[in-house]
Amino acid sequence: LLSPQKCGFSELYSWQRQRKAKQEFCLHDGPPYANGDPHVGHALNKILKDITNRFHMMRGYKVHYVPGWDCHGLPIELKALSEVKETANLSPMEIRRKAREFAERAIEKQKSAFIRWGIMADWANCYRTFDGKYEANQLKVFYKMYDKGFIYRDYKPVFWSPSANTALAEAELEYNEQHVSRSVYMKFPLLKPPPKLASVLGGSSPASVLVWTTQPWTVPANQAICYMPDAAYSIVKCTTTGEYFILATDRVESSAAALDTQFEVISTCKGADLADGSCAHPTIPGKVSPLLPANHVTMTKGTGLVHTAPAHGMEDYSVASHHQLPMDCLVDEGGFFTEAAGPELQKKNVLEEGNEAIIQMLQAAGSLLKEEKYVHSYPYDWRTKKPMIIRASKQWFVNTASIKATAQEALKKVKVIPTSAVNRMLEMLDRRTFWCISRQRSWGVPIPVFYQKDTGECLINSETVTNIIKIVEQQGTDAWWTLPIEQLLSKEAVAKAGGHDTSDYVKGQDVLDIWFDSGTSWAHVLEDAEQRADVYLEGKDQLGGWFQSSLLTSVATRKKAPYKTLVVHGFTLGEKGEKMSKSIGNVVDPDVVINGGEDHSRDPPYGADVLRWWVAESNVFTEVLVGPVVLNAARDDINKLRNTLRFILGNIDGFNPETDAVPASEMYIIDQYMLHLLQDYGSKVTEAYKQYDYSKVVRLLQAFCSRNLSNFYFSIIKDRLYCEEEKDPKRRSCQTVLAEALDIVVRSFAPILPHLAEEVFQYLPYKKDSEGVFRSGWIKASSGWKKPGTEEAIEGACAIRDSFLGSISGKNALEYEVVIVIEPGLLFELMEVLQAEESSSVSQLNEIMMASQTTLVSEFPKETPADANIVRGTFLINLEGGDIREESSYEVIVLPAAQAKCPRCRRHTAASPSAPCARCSAVLAGKGS
Repeated sequence: LLSPQKCGFSELYSWQRQRKAKQEFCLHDGPPYANGDPHVGHALNKILKDITNRFHMMRGYKVHYVPGWDCHGLPIELKALSEVKETANLSPMEIRRKAREFAERAIEKQKSAFIRWGIMADWANCYRTFDGKYEANQLKVFYKMYDKGFIYRDYKPVFWSPSANTALAEAELEYNEQHVSRSVYMKFPLLKPPPKLASVLGGSSPASVLVWTTQPWTVPANQAICYMPDAAYSIVKCTTTGEYFILATDRVESSAAALDTQFEVISTCKGADLADGSCAHPTIPGKVSPLLPANHVTMTKGTGLVHTAPAHGMEDYSVASHHQLPMDCLVDEGGFFTEAAGPELQKKNVLEEGNEAIIQMLQAAGSLLKEEKYVHSYPYDWRTKKPMIIRASKQWFVNTASIKATAQEALKKVKVIPTSAVNRMLEMLDRRTFWCISRQRSWGVPIPVFYQKDTGECLINSETVTNIIKIVEQQGTDAWWTLPIEQLLSKEAVAKAGGHDTSDYVKGQDVLDIWFDSGTSWAHVLEDAEQRADVYLEGKDQLGGWFQSSLLTSVATRKKAPYKTLVVHGFTLGEKGEKMSKSIGNVVDPDVVINGGEDHSRDPPYGADVLRWWVAESNVFTEVLVGPVVLNAARDDINKLRNTLRFILGNIDGFNPETDAVPASEMYIIDQYMLHLLQDYGSKVTEAYKQYDYSKVVRLLQAFCSRNLSNFYFSIIKDRLYCEEEKDPKRRSCQTVLAEALDIVVRSFAPILPHLAEEVFQYLPYKKDSEGVFRSGWIKASSGWKKPGTEEAIEGACAIRDSFLGSISGKNALEYEVVIVIEPGLLFELMEVLQAEESSSVSQLNEIMMASQTTLVSEFPKETPADANIVRGTFLINLEGGDIREESSYEVIVLPAAQAKCPRCRRHTAASPSAPCARCSAVLAGKGS
């Protein structure tokens, strides 16, 4: 196949941007992450976008498509640092430089692959999230959201990655279903019984509340025990030890079984009756844990009484806020206990030896009732693949709760393909109460805030931010690290904020979450402030990622979605529906697909169009399977298509549509019928493209080429093409149809197979100086070709032909003559249009029958031989949209051909086997009809 260079694709994007067009079509490119080699998931995504763009460009739209890359963040930082021996003492600027170099290398690799796949764009003008102008636009959005009260700083529990030393947002977690925690049952002795239960608990034996947790390391941070006010609770006596416990009534049996004992229920009460009671903390002498009501308590596992550590749980934090409890965090950034946790715990890793130490302390205090392994789903850092913890710290948040309703309303106005995806996104939005956007790393866009050295108070206002944006536009965000604070923070801004001197402040150390980076891409790429992209097209993982962060930032600042349509595709999997992995050996590398592997017998070079065909023919709205079998089938499909195109190109040699075309009204009926089918094919294909249903385009294309062209039309017109005189109007009639069919078919698959489409156009015998398929527009099927009337005549003749061919079971039809008997009526009249004389070997009807001679009569001939092969059938005529319906019966008498076989056209129409038939003699003498 031709290379993208030979096809002129590199100039195509700029050419279409410069032409005059009424409408613009904007597909905004979700930026792939600049941290690795191009893979088959990239191919699926980029090729889908390119098919979409090329279709719109051919339809006359001015396409706006700026490819981009997402360049900041921990994954790139970690990969860049893995190439360095000593990382401990690197300065932020050294880390940033290495990360940037790594991202730039990844971008170049990906970019050259995208070009090789035939992706149309201005590759010299892409966007990268580390470009100064991009970062400046991002900071403008940040400040607008801050100014409107959508961004705030707070101390609260967030997902924290000890392995990466930073806070993470929910979109950056993955859940390990097989995580093993050390769960414990423990008792908190009652200090002050709840007043309502004083009489029941007034006995001699002390009571304790029974509590279960999967995270013993959080016990030192315990501030309360929570109960469900509406649920029933029981006071029970342990039959083994005689101790009294309080726990939820629904959990009595399961808890007793877990503790290998039995509980005797002494009394039952409402959860609300536990109010105003308090317990002694099991490991910290003198510390009191009150009993408090809460709605997050569940009865599905545990004891129905929940250990509450506000620094390590989102719901725990809500309870603490409501009851003004302390929220001290005893765990540092690396996941180790701090000095405040006490000498026994200090510097111990909370998930390892810290957990063990707490369990030992519970044991020593006599509070541990049981420890057991508990397998459950647990959040891990999506990049380091290590477990997360929840940890309270000062972070920056987007208050999604206050944007959510507007965002959901905006989303309901967006067209989502497939429609099922919109509900998933609405649900995800619903669950999101806040979005933590600060990260404790250096490779990213800094949060443009200064802190007062003594009080820690934030300084951010329009003056401070405007100044930073101006600097970032020119120098990029490196300036935050390289410039002294005096250049970043003006004296005027300090004075306006009521401060004394710039030196009283320090620069903030946090950077923005990369979902905020990419989520503000609309502000940089869309050309004017109010514009919305026509389409965002990405994988289904972006329903909780880029689609959502883009929606939230756009709605917060402009009160509207940044897109009119969302197209959501599935993920790529191996041929059997399994995940791709190096260990299974089923990873498909797009480079190997195109150029072949080391062993071409095992990994042949398929070329870019096979990759593109695989994308188009797949049902991309589910999971997309790929592997050797799928790619081989794609190559075979394209080869079949090439054979169809080759047949047409060979048979329009010497034909010039400008001088040789036959008007539709003068054509054979079957040729008019083919134009009718072409017109229908063109409108169906166009509709499928409009719906982003590219697999339907492929199905329509394959059906049309095999059923209507190769198996039907080509076999019927071969005699006209090969045996009539070159310039005979009969031959020119079908050549006119072939030229139109070639043009329409090639345009219909051009967005999918651009290299093949250009190749065909370069081999056209006419259009020598053609501007190519992409610069000359979409399918131009005339509405005048639509002639439903031709359907009945041709389909009636085909039904009769099928009866004839079925009766000779695979023998050569030219060895026979047929007599068609039809009673007077509609069917007979329709057949008369195809053959006016009674018998003919050159009529349109005989051409369709493919016999040597056809006779059309309305009465059964008397002289029919007794042993003649007679086939009967019926055909239902449907005219005027069903107003005229008539079922006609017919008979076909099949007789061996009486005349000799013509040595030229091979029909049995010659007087002797050594001389051509009358038609061929006339053509050879130059006297063709």
